[in-house]
Amino acid sequence: MEKMIAFCGIICSACPAYLATQKDDDNERKKVAEMWSKQFKAEIKSEDINCDGCLIENGQLFGYCKICKIRECGLEKNVKNCAYCADYACEELNKFWKMVPDAKTTLEKIREIM
Repeated sequence: MEKMIAFCGIICSACPAYLATQKDDDNERKKVAEMWSKQFKAEIKSEDINCDGCLIENGQLFGYCKICKIRECGLEKNVKNCAYCADYACEELNKFWKMVPDAKTTLEKIREIM
């Protein structure tokens, strides 16, 4: 499978929610929901674990991805991901990367080979 890299730099194709959805595996959905409920101190149900990756315009998205400003901007600008954006790195990305520094690393590597 080719890597699917979200606009923000998260590797969708390695995300447990994406993988459980693509396998259509309810046991995996349950495990992810339990793991994320503990990790994010939130109630996440197994039926919430459905995602086809944030690069799609129409399809299933997990929770926050439905309202993500970074995703919305990337779709509007029609870029492959934010590494390809003329406004890289914007304030929204910098705020997000404080929570998910690996996402920044992913986009930085893409920019190095561009």
